[in-house]
Amino acid sequence: MALLCAAKLSSILLLQRHRHLLFHSQTSTTPFSSSFLFNRDYSSSLVCHAKKKNLTFFDQILDYIEGGPKLRKWYGAPDLLSKDDTNTEDYEDDDYPEDEIRDAVLVTDGDSEMGQMVILSLIVKRTRIKALVKDKRAALEAFGTYVESMVGDTSDNRFLKKALRGVRTIICPNEGFLSNVGSSLQGVQHIILLSQLSVYSGKSGIQSMMKSNAKKLAEQDESVLKNSGIPYTIIRTGAFQDTAGGNNGFTFDQGCAASGSISKEDAAFVCVQALDCVPQSGFIFEVANGQNQVSDWKQCLTTLMEKPNQ
Repeated sequence: MALLCAAKLSSILLLQRHRHLLFHSQTSTTPFSSSFLFNRDYSSSLVCHAKKKNLTFFDQILDYIEGGPKLRKWYGAPDLLSKDDTNTEDYEDDDYPEDEIRDAVLVTDGDSEMGQMVILSLIVKRTRIKALVKDKRAALEAFGTYVESMVGDTSDNRFLKKALRGVRTIICPNEGFLSNVGSSLQGVQHIILLSQLSVYSGKSGIQSMMKSNAKKLAEQDESVLKNSGIPYTIIRTGAFQDTAGGNNGFTFDQGCAASGSISKEDAAFVCVQALDCVPQSGFIFEVANGQNQVSDWKQCLTTLMEKPNQ
């Protein structure tokens, strides 16, 4: 329960950080502040809405930010489902049409810390999201029906095929997924891998031994991705830091991943920005927190992609 509450609190803070994206078509001159989000009057309004519609806390926050429950559909938010719908996956209707619409982003390890941060950034971007999780009910409590959560064994081809239905892009926030599924990713058009390989490679002594398995998985993931035939983006980040995102700029200099660090929130944010910059084949870049302020991420990543040896 404590972890769930912490996840919801993190959700609120990240949504607050990205509020300008939610209000990109509006001209409000009164930005939200943490005191506004948590004042007593606002809490009372949440309780009132909860009694009427039995919303989860996260959905109440989104309803408020989106302008109220009546505007949910205008913003493209899905209708809420009851908790009774958290049944296990079934494999009926295995024959999917070849021309199906692929507009979803699949987040692997969706209930990991980094996976949740990626999901929150995708929710703000109003993306259709699917996520592989270990606990479907906990995912529903944390994200409501903004995320289609799925539980199953990715080495099972029938489950994997179901998980990939309608998926355009896969975001892998942790090591291991690609090594496990191999080349069974038919229909996927783009894969984004958040890699700590540069960090692991820079370890020595006891630290190197402790990270040897993670390094092996990272190497396998990158190898599988490079030989998949699917356009891919590998984001090699600096060492992850448990600090608030949005406070620092970025650097993309060669070697910054091995020597630098990056906020986990910023790393998740960069992953989501990479959705809008799909390479023809493969694209690898390094990123860490630095001094450069990025105003146009699509242009920034396109410029990096055009550099030699990228």
